[in-house]
Amino acid sequence: MKKSSKNRLTPQQQELFPGHNLFNKIARAVCRAGTLPRKELHEAWEMAKRVRRRYRGGRVLDLACGHGLLAHIMLILDDSSPTAIAVDNNIPLNAEKLSTALITSWPRLQNRIIYQQVPIQEITIHPDDIVVSAHACGSLTDLIIEKAMEQRARVAVLPCCHNLKESPTNNLEGWMDKTLAVDAVRAMKLRAKGYRIVTQTIPDEITPKNRLLMGEYKKS
Repeated sequence: MKKSSKNRLTPQQQELFPGHNLFNKIARAVCRAGTLPRKELHEAWEMAKRVRRRYRGGRVLDLACGHGLLAHIMLILDDSSPTAIAVDNNIPLNAEKLSTALITSWPRLQNRIIYQQVPIQEITIHPDDIVVSAHACGSLTDLIIEKAMEQRARVAVLPCCHNLKESPTNNLEGWMDKTLAVDAVRAMKLRAKGYRIVTQTIPDEITPKNRLLMGEYKKS
């Protein structure tokens, strides 16, 4: 099965992940839940491990979270974060099933993953938070970056579905792909606000929308 597959992982597919490393253990838990496509497993894992190499601790805010897998992996990778808040306008009904499967394997996550079904605009961000979002569609990524910048919180986004009517390209499309121009403008906006930015990619065999933008405010 391709890593980009949108087919749902099932309990029967646990045998595809026989290893004893952390990724395989997470993958088997996701299979037992039977709620997510393989693509989302790989996206969340590849993003979380890159973010945690840079940023440790702090409350995690997983915005536009979907099922909230990214929130769980962020805490699994760094137990010094006290909680993770998984926020979405419409949290899937079976998100709890996924959470239960992961908490069964990592009991220390009990009562530390909090789902909130509210608009992102209503979320309060604190300066010590780490704000993450995997594939928040279109200008929703811009909103998440703006909210993080307001509090100078650390931020990491994996943009997708670029809205070229709402997200500016600053006339860079003469030199580069329009969606790349949008992400370049986002990166420069963070830098202009005093952030130390990091640009990376996750493997394109998972998704072509694979540009990861991270930023941390440079304290004087």
